[in-house]
Amino acid sequence: LPENSLKKENKMDIIEMTRELGKAIQQDERYVAYTLAKTANDNDAELQTLINDFDKKRTSLNEELSKEDKNTDMIKALDEDIKDVYSRIMSNQNMMIFNGAKNALEQLISEVNQIVTMCANGEDPDTCQVSHGCSGSCSTCGGCH
Repeated sequence: LPENSLKKENKMDIIEMTRELGKAIQQDERYVAYTLAKTANDNDAELQTLINDFDKKRTSLNEELSKEDKNTDMIKALDEDIKDVYSRIMSNQNMMIFNGAKNALEQLISEVNQIVTMCANGEDPDTCQVSHGCSGSCSTCGGCH
């Protein structure tokens, strides 16, 4: 019983430390910048209109593509419209700031995940080094940028 109790106590310590790490991440400037940029995006009426327009056009394109008797002219027009709206979304100042902040936060999370994974694989927590390029392993990646 004492051994089982010790395992449970260690597990709780690790979970509590993880919660503390979560709190630290939320205090990090990259997280703060991300949440501020997300709020700016949410409050940008022009950007939200473009996003809604993009979603509607994409839905229309998918519906047209699923038809047996496809209208190729409509498909081509919708595809061009989608590319235009997407370009306008991505060139929006708030979206550019958001994407930069999102990438910085994803990089932080990727580094944290890499360290945890390396430690779980037996590497020294004090000396293991994170990779900033593609390691080829998607399990330690924050996504392609």
